[in-house]
Amino acid sequence: MSLVREKRLQREWDILQRQPPPYVHAWPRSPDSLEVFEALIEGAPDTPYAGGRFRVEVTVPERYPFEPPIVRFQTRVYHPNIDSAGRVCLDLLQMPPQGSWRPSANLIAVLAALQQLLVEPNPHDALEADVARVFRTNRAAFDRTAREWTLQHAQQQP
Repeated sequence: MSLVREKRLQREWDILQRQPPPYVHAWPRSPDSLEVFEALIEGAPDTPYAGGRFRVEVTVPERYPFEPPIVRFQTRVYHPNIDSAGRVCLDLLQMPPQGSWRPSANLIAVLAALQQLLVEPNPHDALEADVARVFRTNRAAFDRTAREWTLQHAQQQP
């Protein structure tokens, strides 16, 4: 790992420990490396994900911060922007011109954006077209299914 990347990741990890985003808990997978983080993102109150704890893996690429981290939800979630493999459709995680990643962004911003995505799904930029259709056309059915999945898959996390 380059010294610049290592120092940056150490600074971000220090900030993450002192001031984590609301509803987010994160830690390095290995005490010897800051290349892979695990996170638990709690579903915010007043959302269908409330009470859920969603496990997320964040892998920092070799060219970070010039490339965005790779994020995968390990916990199944009923969401238009998160597919069955846990991949996430979020502008911040994509390079321009399709996305909005900039080297000034950081892991804290990524984790906060993931938590916000659980509060405000974007059905117009969906990975799961069927889920997005339900979100747009029958919000009550979407909320009911998202709550059921949260109870089934996201309540058992440590």
